[in-house]
Amino acid sequence: MSYTDLYMTKSPYIISPDDSGEPAATIFGIPFDSTHSYKPGCRFGPDAIRDAFNNIEIFHPNLQIDLESVNIRDLGNAHHTVNVEEMTDMVHKLTGELAKKSKLLIILGGEHSLTYGTYTAFPKDTGYIVFDAHYDLRSEYAGVKLSHAAYLRRVVEKNGADNIVHVGARSFVGEELAFLKEHKIKTITDRQIRDGNGPKLVKDVMSTFKNTYVSVDLDVLDPAYAPGVGNPEAVGITSRELFDMIYAMEGHKISCLDVVELNPTYDNGATASLAAKLMSTMIAMSIK
Repeated sequence: MSYTDLYMTKSPYIISPDDSGEPAATIFGIPFDSTHSYKPGCRFGPDAIRDAFNNIEIFHPNLQIDLESVNIRDLGNAHHTVNVEEMTDMVHKLTGELAKKSKLLIILGGEHSLTYGTYTAFPKDTGYIVFDAHYDLRSEYAGVKLSHAAYLRRVVEKNGADNIVHVGARSFVGEELAFLKEHKIKTITDRQIRDGNGPKLVKDVMSTFKNTYVSVDLDVLDPAYAPGVGNPEAVGITSRELFDMIYAMEGHKISCLDVVELNPTYDNGATASLAAKLMSTMIAMSIK
């Protein structure tokens, strides 16, 4: 029995326009938010993103790619659990299995703790670029060592920091900044993005990686653009700035995209639409 057979549930699917041929992308969701610290509800994110994807246009004129003629394979959601160690072990196994046979793997969250399980399933030389308002480098949070606020520290402890690039942080505490400097974690700052340098810096970083895992915590965006997140932070980047950096990845090999921290309870539809657009754009770029 495969891990897919063992851990996946029947849940709402993305309606694939074309189910023939090799899938351009394989998708699964992780409905987990048990270490939330502010607004619970991110476990409902995967299905909200699917609903938005099924209702947006998926033709990309700038790439001349129409996803209406593309096979997109949606496996549904992983089993729900409230235990973070169980969740990360489960998704580590799932990701390791699926990454071997997927052109592009897309993972829908759920809170950011899931990325400790998914990213570490890839070879250690896989680049990791994360867009996030927070560094998530705390030694622990609320007495828990593995949480959405500490997952990246656990990644560094396991894999080192050489292949990590953090983009867009604007809210953090002293211990996180000290850890960042001690381990020489590369960053693209909020200020650099506002000054218009984000796309070039992302492109330069991507050129140093053979394969890249991209993680987008939607709270990297200003709440004006993405109100439906678990931990909103004011004075963030715009949706255009984010997509300009995503488009800068064109031509580079993306092994995996995760989109995390969508909280539909507090959304007006804008955040889910952005998440769906991210997924659609990444699939289109992988075909291009």
